Amino acid sequence: MAMAMGAAMAVVAGLPAAPAAHASPSVTGALRWAPCDDPAKPGAECATLSVPVDWAQPDGPRLDLAVARRKATDPGARVGSMVFGPGGPGDSGVEMVVGRISRFSPEVRRRFDIVSFDPRGVGGSNPVTCSGDLVAQRPSPELRSQADFDATMAYNRRLRADCRARTGPVFDHLDTARTVRDLDALRAGLGERRLTFHGSSYGTLLGAQYAETYPRRVRAMVLESVMDHSVPNIREFLRAEAAAAEDSFQEFVKWCDGAADCVLHGRDVRAVWHGLLARAGRGELEDPAKPGASLSRSDLVNKIAFRKFYRADYAGLATAVAGMDASRPLPASPTSIAPLHPATPVFCSDWHLPVRDYQEYASLVALMNMTAPDLPHLLPIHMAAACLGAPTANPQHRLDVHGAPPILVSNALHDPATGYPWAVSVARQLGRSGVLLTYEGNGHGSVTSGPCMEDTVDSYLTDLAVPARGASCPAVPS
Repeated sequence: MAMAMGAAMAVVAGLPAAPAAHASPSVTGALRWAPCDDPAKPGAECATLSVPVDWAQPDGPRLDLAVARRKATDPGARVGSMVFGPGGPGDSGVEMVVGRISRFSPEVRRRFDIVSFDPRGVGGSNPVTCSGDLVAQRPSPELRSQADFDATMAYNRRLRADCRARTGPVFDHLDTARTVRDLDALRAGLGERRLTFHGSSYGTLLGAQYAETYPRRVRAMVLESVMDHSVPNIREFLRAEAAAAEDSFQEFVKWCDGAADCVLHGRDVRAVWHGLLARAGRGELEDPAKPGASLSRSDLVNKIAFRKFYRADYAGLATAVAGMDASRPLPASPTSIAPLHPATPVFCSDWHLPVRDYQEYASLVALMNMTAPDLPHLLPIHMAAACLGAPTANPQHRLDVHGAPPILVSNALHDPATGYPWAVSVARQLGRSGVLLTYEGNGHGSVTSGPCMEDTVDSYLTDLAVPARGASCPAVPS
């Protein structure tokens, strides 16, 4: 989400306010590295980092964070460690280092130890645990009355209580402001005087708040596909998310109209798509991944189209749409929106997005449908429903960064999840430190999108060569 919404929210949190974060990190012992337990993917080393569950009580209960690294492939040219801030929220940084190291450029892998971690509440770092049966009972976000609204509020309270009981004390300490403290402890544990950081999608919120909290401990920072945590209210948040997604749909239609190799070329792409939405709404559209099972409108939008937009895979989306359009209709049956995968309550604790009642909720749905008429049931409205009633520990605010070095803000012009206006806004909030690098193409994530982007970002990370303000790189074929 906003963001790489790779792990959607079913879990919500009620968290107390985070303490101010300026003290030195409280770290127990050095990182002890050993080969990770994945013989199929050799070369990665794993460790644990002990940090306080509650940074306001550094001598209280502790939490072990899972950490992974791959050493620089050219030790003689090594600059230091670069920490990757995973997205989601709910993505595993350990899995990225162990299994998807090709996500980073060869030059960055040559010059840096690539390090990442599972944020608190994720993966190997005391993951949020909830009743699977209760998660499966999640009400549909398609609320139709005040009674539905009240039932969702009551369900969210039950789910929070269940998750808190199963997860333990860390459940009340999962917001990004606390993860900033963990990140600084990791910097210290790595023996780095200043942090070199690459945050992607939701990880950009971690990076930006780190620069705000510890500006003089930053060596270099790349914020890629950028979250704007200054968005003031839920209407503006949902409008921005819907606009970014709809922009990608329009880019897809434009591409197909002009590309002879699009399998829908010459057809009314929007009409074909809306035909699929109608079939999905009646329960007549078969799920390509589950023969015989119906595909909901929500899954058609979020699991089929949105995922293709992330990778700017327009040819793949056209092929999928054409295949479903040609498929035989299933017998009509009621459909429901499948339970979201339970990830972490971080989103609800980072965003204050209150909704008063059903009438306001219905107006928000109408706003999203007006802004993105081709993409009903976008994931952000699901997240708004999942967060109903949840207190917020780390609410939105404009960045206040003083004394940080240049920070590279990178975004595609057509990003389906973190729209380009958010990157412009964050670069401005960073003031003299903010340097915006524009990728003139599509997709979520851009730092390795062609030689121009890759070389510019590599030079900044390795040599601290800052691109000129207003720099941009041309789109490359996906």
